[in-house]
Amino acid sequence: MTVTLFIYGSLLPGMSNHQLLAGRILAQQPGRVAGRLVDVGPYPALVRDVAAAESGSKVQGLWIDVDFPLLRVLDELEDFASMEEANDYERIWTKDAADPARSGWVYVWPSDRGQPAVDGEDWTRYFTDRRK
Repeated sequence: MTVTLFIYGSLLPGMSNHQLLAGRILAQQPGRVAGRLVDVGPYPALVRDVAAAESGSKVQGLWIDVDFPLLRVLDELEDFASMEEANDYERIWTKDAADPARSGWVYVWPSDRGQPAVDGEDWTRYFTDRRK
């Protein structure tokens, strides 16, 4: 059984946690989802709050298909225990901003928790520019 996820930060190719996915991605496709990014240091958080909705902001990333058991590994990375628990990241079902037929899970924060906004919708570009 496979599961579809939207990744946008440290799990992207070239980023610090991509090794968890390397060789395990069954299919991938670029995409965008509603929300905005905040900078949490070495990784971002996708925020789906009023500010994101009012601005119509989007986040770039990849839709990936992986085998279902990998979802538990990613849940652990994102400190997601279950829908009924208090979690660091929540895992929600979402649709692609341009293609609503494409949908899957994404890890989000419900608020920015006081973290600074990322300029733009692409974490990889922002993170690379920040390190220069």
